Amino acid sequence: MDVIYTDLLCIGAGLAGERVAVEAADAGFKTICLSIVPSRRSHSSAAQGGMQAALGNCVKGEGDNPEIHFEDTVKGSDWGCDQEVAKLFAETAPIAIRQLAYWGVPWNRVVAGKSFYYKGGKKFEKEEKKEKEGLITARDFGGTAKWRACYCSDGTGHAMLYTMDSVAVSKGVEVHDRSEAISLIHDGENCLGAVVRCLRTGKLRVYLAKATLIATGGFGRIYRASTNAVINEGGGLIIALDTGLVPLGNMEAVQFHPTGIVPGDILVTEGCRGDGGTLLDVNEERFMHIYEPEKAELASRDVVSRRMIEHIRKGLGVKSPYGEHLWLDIRHLGEDHITTKLREVYDICMNFLGINPIHELIPVRPTQHYSMGGIRTNKFGEAYGLKGLFSAGEASCWDMHGFNRLGGNSLAETVVAGMIVGKRIVEFLQNAEVNFKSNLVELEVKKQEERIKRLISGSGKENVYKVRGAMQDILMDYVGIFRNEKDLQTAVDKLQEVLERAKNVKLRSNGIGANAELTLATKIEGMVKLALCVAYGALERKESRGSHAREDYPYRNDRDWWVRTLAYFEEGKTLPTLKYEPATKEVILPPGDRGYGGAKIIPYDYPKDKPLPEEE
Repeated sequence: MDVIYTDLLCIGAGLAGERVAVEAADAGFKTICLSIVPSRRSHSSAAQGGMQAALGNCVKGEGDNPEIHFEDTVKGSDWGCDQEVAKLFAETAPIAIRQLAYWGVPWNRVVAGKSFYYKGGKKFEKEEKKEKEGLITARDFGGTAKWRACYCSDGTGHAMLYTMDSVAVSKGVEVHDRSEAISLIHDGENCLGAVVRCLRTGKLRVYLAKATLIATGGFGRIYRASTNAVINEGGGLIIALDTGLVPLGNMEAVQFHPTGIVPGDILVTEGCRGDGGTLLDVNEERFMHIYEPEKAELASRDVVSRRMIEHIRKGLGVKSPYGEHLWLDIRHLGEDHITTKLREVYDICMNFLGINPIHELIPVRPTQHYSMGGIRTNKFGEAYGLKGLFSAGEASCWDMHGFNRLGGNSLAETVVAGMIVGKRIVEFLQNAEVNFKSNLVELEVKKQEERIKRLISGSGKENVYKVRGAMQDILMDYVGIFRNEKDLQTAVDKLQEVLERAKNVKLRSNGIGANAELTLATKIEGMVKLALCVAYGALERKESRGSHAREDYPYRNDRDWWVRTLAYFEEGKTLPTLKYEPATKEVILPPGDRGYGGAKIIPYDYPKDKPLPEEE
């Protein structure tokens, strides 16, 4: 058994993981990042449209500042976020983006003079100021008051990750790829590292660390139709949840992106609509302005997704062998714009659809995209329940997104949280005294060895792929964009049955070496538990807020549900234990109307003895 010691173990080598690693390495601490894939293939590289930071350089962003960014973020979250964290984030984002520019990220820049832009399919003229020429520019994104999404054409995540990885290498950060953490080592109070499985050989290794960070991204692959990479199965959340001590926050808050392509569900960036693209129905007519007169296609993602489904339900969807969809039209943007600032969209359409978006419409529909929920941490990224355990990025519930994330705020979060959490980890390491107990490590390794042995040669009968398929079908059918009591209860009941099946899995292969079946089998029970956290949290939350839209509880209930869900999973249980905490301790912006979405609201000061409007 190889035992590897390090100061900081980063489980995940995407933008958040490597940004934290850079902070620790800069302070002189030995840092190792684990990654399922080579670090530059992390899902961060798939982000297209931009990173939000209030610079105010371009003419359509004039007057922007962190206060406006903060307000947009809180409204976007439907008042579900931690406002202290959102403020900290908005104030730090401009610093983070300029640091990335210094490191080499090739941000698009302001070009002085007159140019054209599109909004709602109509052409407008703007003039960029000479004194701003060469500064970082921005494009429009949904739910924002100013143009704020700084970008590198539509390959922003790719440019950021390649730059960040080069910086990490230069600082001496080690990346151990094709490696997956399958359990945390802890003594009930302190996290001491992880048991890790080599995906090349199947052998187990132990990593002992003074501090451990989980930055494994989202868990979108518990849904069948997702824009997430196939590696996004929630491994980091699973090992945290398995401790029984670390809660997951707001797992019912699942974002659907309006423009996943049909049938592949690959994302085409919000930058398409930010740059002036429009959504069309079966009659090739715009419709978003009917539902959202002010924001139209650039309302927040949860709102646009709901409006698209509402429009399809009215019989105005485009029928296809893969289900109904709508059209995204970017033809009017022109060949030069599409092949430069939207070149990845062009490539995706040509290679995966055989469609040329310069001349043809793109078939799109809302698709599972992002997880606002994750490992619950405080504002410094310290996980609840275990000392020495931290989390950052999409894997965490930090919680600046609440119940809906604004486009571009996730890329920004990776590096902003990376800076803030990284500094906290450095402080922790400077004072850390950790006692690694050999018997504790041996017990955890033995537990994992026996678990793998049971999967390979035990008495189980279930096929792991069929179990995963059953879980995915349940979430797609019953825990989607619109939710109700009957469907959610059905989902919870069925998922409990699937959980029992997941405990009875046996491999069809021999499990030797690089074995995808065993890799999935080690996670499948945990994946079903994540699905139960989503479904049961949604069932119990009797209101509509952001991405959580209850048809039977259409009001956002600030009186009773202005809280964050905490989900724990105790060993042997078939349902998570749900607890609640205030959504924010510091109220900077009191709850109100978002300005889009047409929400019905029960105010937080609504009398306790007065019947709720939906009960009258």
